[in-house]
Amino acid sequence: MTELSRTLVPESIHRDECVSLLGAAALARVVISVKCLPVALPARIALIERSSVLLASSDPAIILAAERGDVVSIQIDGLESDGLTWSVMASGIAKLAHGQAPPSEIMREAFERGATFVLLPLSVVVGQRG
Repeated sequence: MTELSRTLVPESIHRDECVSLLGAAALARVVISVKCLPVALPARIALIERSSVLLASSDPAIILAAERGDVVSIQIDGLESDGLTWSVMASGIAKLAHGQAPPSEIMREAFERGATFVLLPLSVVVGQRG
């Protein structure tokens, strides 16, 4: 495979690697529907036991989506040392995370600034490199 064709043909990323990439990320775009239109909003994230993601946000739209039990997606992207990009998206039914202890200093700081925690199970996880 030539270098040019390698960059033009997306390659799927296995779920385990996608979850590892999510675990290494501190920030994601939260993709929700607001008045029937897709919106992507930033939020701090932390992986919980490789099965769900904890979001920290003070955005009313994200909190309302969790209160309603909406399907919510998160997306992260990155750039590898060889110049290839990757993207991971995970979706699940969001819910408020009552009593969830902040798993990291960054999340504790977000909580102290008034963020609400939302728990997102990793029901669907997909990724691609290319």
